[in-house]
Amino acid sequence: MSAVTVPPSVPPTDSAGPADPRRRLGAALRAWADEGVGVVRVLDRHGLGSVESGQLLAATAGGATAGLLYLGALDPIAVPLATASVTGPRTREAHLGKQAGVAAGLACGGGATLLGHPLPAAAAALLGTALERAVPAALLATVDGAAALVLTGPALDQTSGSLGSADLDRAAVDTTRRLLRRGVTTTERLDLTGADVLLDLWVPVPSLLIVGSGALGEALRAQAAVLGWGAREVTGLDEARAALAEFSDADIAVLLDHAPAFDALLIDGVRRGRGFIGALGSRHTQAQRRERLLAAGLTEDELRMIHGPVGLDLGARTPAETAVSIVAEVIAVRAGRRASALGDAVGRIGG
Repeated sequence: MSAVTVPPSVPPTDSAGPADPRRRLGAALRAWADEGVGVVRVLDRHGLGSVESGQLLAATAGGATAGLLYLGALDPIAVPLATASVTGPRTREAHLGKQAGVAAGLACGGGATLLGHPLPAAAAALLGTALERAVPAALLATVDGAAALVLTGPALDQTSGSLGSADLDRAAVDTTRRLLRRGVTTTERLDLTGADVLLDLWVPVPSLLIVGSGALGEALRAQAAVLGWGAREVTGLDEARAALAEFSDADIAVLLDHAPAFDALLIDGVRRGRGFIGALGSRHTQAQRRERLLAAGLTEDELRMIHGPVGLDLGARTPAETAVSIVAEVIAVRAGRRASALGDAVGRIGG
């Protein structure tokens, strides 16, 4: 069976739309939620080389699709399966010869068992919003596709759907939260209280925008590399504002430049309400900036969204130590923690 993939007609989040493919998939899920969505996922596979976990294809009954499985190599099977799955679950076997696999950009040929199942409106909207805004999200389903559960949020504390019983849902939530602490996107088959469950967990990779230059900027780039984060350094206001306009909730901006002109960047960040916005500067610099931002119309609540002076109080002296304090605050904020010594902690050690 063959089908034509129709690009989704989705209102973009920004004037240019989200650039990341997973964010575009999220926008599609959110926009299509009320009309009915079918999703296709990889239940099992052999061969096909190394591929990214969290493969997902979504479709409407009308044939619009978003997302991608194996660089589109399985579209002749996956696209009609996604469309058909709007009305009910089903599975299909897909096979790909070596020549066709290599031509599609895969390392080799192979095969996969694809699971297609409907995604209820509330679950589709919740998952779509999370993917679009680049916050952690998980989609779990029984391997027959009869029941599905969506978890989203930094601690996966927002839920929609059920796997069929309260005990199974609790086991699914606990297991998925443990996997979240590894900090990587994954696809896994799980045996939960005797039930066979397929899990796709998406963990966004932060991207660090450094606004300014110098030794601290270099140290921040080095820290980002250690953590596996993306990083870029810009010095112009227009370039910085353009980069901030594409921010997701996973992204981080650290303003090193003290020039008043960059107040506009902080205002953009606060009004957009996405990601971590930090600003370097002494107490005197922060006080002057605060007065300017209040005069520009920011409220006290909005000012509290700016982390400044950015960083934890570690007694940092060198650029490298200051960079550690900054990324440490980012990690703590993303985890919803108030940073303190582990020896003084009474709760769980770790994320």
